Amino acid sequence: MATIQFNSSRWIGIALINFFIVALAGVILRYKINFPLPLINQKNLLHGHSHFAFVGWVTLALMALMVNHLLRSGLVTNYRKYHWLLIANTATAYGMLFAFILQGYALFSITFSTLSIFVSYFFIYHYWKDLNKIKEEKHIGIWFKTALILWAVSSIGVFGLAYLMANRTVVQELYFAAIYFFLHFQYNGWFIFSCFGLLFSFLREKNKLHFIKINKCLFLTLAITVIPNYLLSIFGLKIPGYLFWIGTISATIQLAALFYSYKLLQAISTSADIAIKKMTTLLWSLAYMSFALKITLQALSIIPYFGNFAFALRPVIIGYLHLCFLGVISFFILGYLHELLSRKGIKLNKSGLLIFIFGVILQEVVLMVQALDVMMSQTSANTPIVLFIAAIAMASGLAMLIKTRRLKSI
Repeated sequence: MATIQFNSSRWIGIALINFFIVALAGVILRYKINFPLPLINQKNLLHGHSHFAFVGWVTLALMALMVNHLLRSGLVTNYRKYHWLLIANTATAYGMLFAFILQGYALFSITFSTLSIFVSYFFIYHYWKDLNKIKEEKHIGIWFKTALILWAVSSIGVFGLAYLMANRTVVQELYFAAIYFFLHFQYNGWFIFSCFGLLFSFLREKNKLHFIKINKCLFLTLAITVIPNYLLSIFGLKIPGYLFWIGTISATIQLAALFYSYKLLQAISTSADIAIKKMTTLLWSLAYMSFALKITLQALSIIPYFGNFAFALRPVIIGYLHLCFLGVISFFILGYLHELLSRKGIKLNKSGLLIFIFGVILQEVVLMVQALDVMMSQTSANTPIVLFIAAIAMASGLAMLIKTRRLKSI
């Protein structure tokens, strides 16, 4: 009965379609940088692109996979509520996409953004209650509960930004502080913690004691540092000296996550009773490398020389955000989906995955080169075209993925 009330595969399919739409919007954005396209407002499309990416792709995929965790745990509950919550989430995502494209930050886009936050609150409430019914998996549930808390916390940034806009506050630092607050607790909170929750959910039957030990160390490292690490996001603003040192200590402690996450990846790859697919290994290895690079870049930002470039150069900011969104989160989710589906006799299109991976790596390399050029006061005329090609590659790869004929129940 539960599987009839909630079809994980259908929602995963919708999330992948949404991911393709995100990539398609990225292609248009890159096209407009290189060629004239007067019908499209670049800034409005950029807002629609980013909001839809957060809510329509990553959040929808994570919600569906987290509900799937309940199903695989054998929990008996009313799954129909999740079906309607995901419908509401998808509706707000498309509402934001079209509203931002048509009018930018205005009544309808702000309304749909607010509604998406209230949908998240309802999901958090119901999922928390259902998690409490699974008593024997506390080492997994703690990841999900922390993710839910940080998801709720991230909305403070949105409401703070709305307050500043309503009062027409002219202090630019406050706007950036609110935006970075939202981004930090989404990327490093809700996204990261839910992904690790899903990973340990996948590993729950495998060499349990060994993985639980790594689980505890990794969780403590990330949980202790996630709040003070927000300060790293605002080092470019004027903050008191003691906050700088709190952020510096936190970034240093977070480096331990590199060690524990590497031990985790190594344990997965060498465990005979797990035997994950080669494509999953590739995607999760890339996700780990992206995660390691993200943490390293955060640590480097405490050094004033690197910090000045990190907060002043647009290619660095865009590259970092895409590294987190595509390299860490999207690679992990796609690997997780590939592994779950392959165990049901169906695989995501290999060529599509490889083309998508190529596009992501090409984009990150070019953005890095672009940032280095700016640092050395040089310019390269070809980078916008290459970034356009990378966007086409990502969209093409995802188009091949969504052609997967039939997603069986997972």
